[in-house]
Amino acid sequence: MIEGWSVPDYRTIIWQGRLRPYCVVIPVVNEGRRLVDLLERIYSLGIPLIADVIIVDGGSSDGSLQKERLLGWKIRGLLIKSGPGGLSAQLKCAYAFALELGYSGIVTIDGNNKDDPAAIPDFIAALERGYDFVQASRFIPGGQEQNTPLIRHLAIRLIHAPLLSISSGFHWTDTTQGFRAYSREMLIDPRIGIFREVFSEYELLAYLSHRAPKLGYRCVELPSSRAYPHGKVPTKISSVAGNWKIFATLLRACSGFYDPRS
Repeated sequence: MIEGWSVPDYRTIIWQGRLRPYCVVIPVVNEGRRLVDLLERIYSLGIPLIADVIIVDGGSSDGSLQKERLLGWKIRGLLIKSGPGGLSAQLKCAYAFALELGYSGIVTIDGNNKDDPAAIPDFIAALERGYDFVQASRFIPGGQEQNTPLIRHLAIRLIHAPLLSISSGFHWTDTTQGFRAYSREMLIDPRIGIFREVFSEYELLAYLSHRAPKLGYRCVELPSSRAYPHGKVPTKISSVAGNWKIFATLLRACSGFYDPRS
């Protein structure tokens, strides 16, 4: 581990070695059939031929991570976080793992099968053109949204994206999306400092949208499709306490609370 990086403990269950210059990181916790459907889509699209796919698990108990099945889908790595924390902690495990192996860039897509992985090659192409932060957006031309809960749609369009656009100086439209790509240069920049203990739950997503443009990193949004299933919305965020935590995190990010102190 690089000196000064705060990364939760994790175990490497599968690692078949690095083949490609880019990797796709998939954070999961008990995604069940949703993860199975996503991995089948990724395999059928040929994504493992252009990027190494690495799953980082936050402690699933649903049996969706059977080793033989993952190997059949050409998954290169499976990490299991054993230390404390939520999504940001998971991402730090996977990002530290990938960066130490020398990957040039990382694409992240949620394991709940809401996002269309067909856009992954476009994200990698944008990194190769010199972009440092590629954000999926369902709200720009070419993007699509299906069954987005109204309260979530309004919160993104009227609060989350506008506040981060103001604080960062870059016009964002879809800032709660976990479907993103980052350059190696940006992720290891100490002026960003993603490997700090303050990043444990959902802080990292809002923080990077705020911080990266302010430091001059090249950012772009690319169209994507995000579909929610009919009926109950699968989410790890509780209706009241969870949404308040997301809003408080947003305010801290926009105010510079998470910015490294010199």
